[in-house]
Amino acid sequence: MENVHILTQRMPTRGDYLPFSNEQFTSQPEPTHRLVEQLQTTLQLDEQLTLFADYAKRIIKLSGLQFHSSLGVAQMKDSDNQYTPYTFDLELNGEHLGQLVYFCQYQLSSSIQNKLRHLHSALLYPLRNALMYSRVLQLATKDSLTGLNNRSQFNDNLAQKLERSRRHHRSFSLMILDLDNFKAVNDVHGHKAGDDVLIEFANILKQSIRATDSVYRFGGDEFAVLIDDPEFPTNKLIAERIMATVQRCGLLANFGVTTSIGFTLAASHDCENVIFSRADKGLYKAKAAGRNCARAV
Repeated sequence: MENVHILTQRMPTRGDYLPFSNEQFTSQPEPTHRLVEQLQTTLQLDEQLTLFADYAKRIIKLSGLQFHSSLGVAQMKDSDNQYTPYTFDLELNGEHLGQLVYFCQYQLSSSIQNKLRHLHSALLYPLRNALMYSRVLQLATKDSLTGLNNRSQFNDNLAQKLERSRRHHRSFSLMILDLDNFKAVNDVHGHKAGDDVLIEFANILKQSIRATDSVYRFGGDEFAVLIDDPEFPTNKLIAERIMATVQRCGLLANFGVTTSIGFTLAASHDCENVIFSRADKGLYKAKAAGRNCARAV
C-alpha cells in the first residue's frame, strides 16, 4: 500500500495530530473581504447592488434588491420586486446613506436579519463612494432648477447620436423650444414665478416624450429634445402634444405663456453645429409665424 501524506498540525495540549481546517488559515480573506474587493471595482449603484445580491443570496433566497436614497431608486439587475419587502437603514459614521430593500418570498428570521446586517458592513464604504460619484456626476450633467439634462450633457449625447447614426444609417430628430412671453413673467411677477413656469414646462416636456427620447435645458427658457425617430410626422405629433398640454396648464395660461418649436432630422453628413443651426432656424420661423406653433427645417 502506497504511503499517503496528510498535512497535520500538533495540538499543544496533547500529542494528537489533526488535519488543518480552512478556518485556521487566517491569511485567507473572509468572504466579506472578497465582496469589498468586488464592490470597489465599480461606482455604478446598480452594478454594486447586483454584486452584493450575489453574496446575499448565500444567506437568503431573495428575488429583488433595491437601494432608496436622495438620488432616487437603484436596483440589482433583473430585480423581481413582487414579494414582501424587508427594509434596512444604512448609516455610516452618523450619515444616513439610504434604505436597502430586500424582496423575498420567505419571512426573514432575526438570525437571518443579523447575518444580513453583518454583510452590510462590506457594502457601506463602496456604496458611500458610489453615492458621492453619482452626486458629482449629477451636478455636472443636470440642470439644478428643473432636474433635466443640461447643455453639457446635450453636447455629449448629440455627438454620440450622430456617430451612431453614421454607423447604423438610422437618423434621429432634434427639437428646439423656448417659451413665448417668458420675459414678461420675470419682469412683472418676479423670478420666483419665472422659476415655477420653467419647472412646470420641464414637467410637461418629460410627460410628452417617449422613454427613448431625452430632454435638456440650456438655460433661461431654452430647451431641446433629442427624438429617437427619423420621421417628420413623429416630430409633429410630439410638438402638437407639447403645445396642447401647455395651453391646458393653468399656471402657464395664467401668465400667458405658450411655446414655439423648431425641429429637423439629422442627416449622415451633419455635424453638431449644422443640425443645431437647422433646428434653431425652425424655431426662428415659428417665432416669425406668430409664436405658439412648430416649424420644420
